[in-house]
Amino acid sequence: PLHAYLERTADPTRPFVFVSQRADRLTEAGIHHWFRTLKAQATHAEWLLIQDVAFHDLRHDFAHRARAAGWLLEEVAYYLGHITHSGAPAIQTTARYTQVSREQIRPRLAALRGVQ
Repeated sequence: PLHAYLERTADPTRPFVFVSQRADRLTEAGIHHWFRTLKAQATHAEWLLIQDVAFHDLRHDFAHRARAAGWLLEEVAYYLGHITHSGAPAIQTTARYTQVSREQIRPRLAALRGVQ
């Protein structure tokens, strides 16, 4: 359902991902309402996978995927709107979104074992 919505509403001329028919963008409350509705429409199998997912988790997921794709932390910060009053990227905030897990670093640690 999320992918279908994004495909249906994609408009490269708009700066917003989530839009309504009455306005340029959905409000934050509108996005959360839409996300709850989307979850309520999930099949039982889908629900088991997403029951603990909150809309905000998608921002974290995007940040992880962007970093894995080679984006700089500063680029992710700008995209997520993590900007200081002076206009600089607030990378401290963004770093919390992109913290790595033990599972992510395990292969790198294993590779280091072979390095002298």
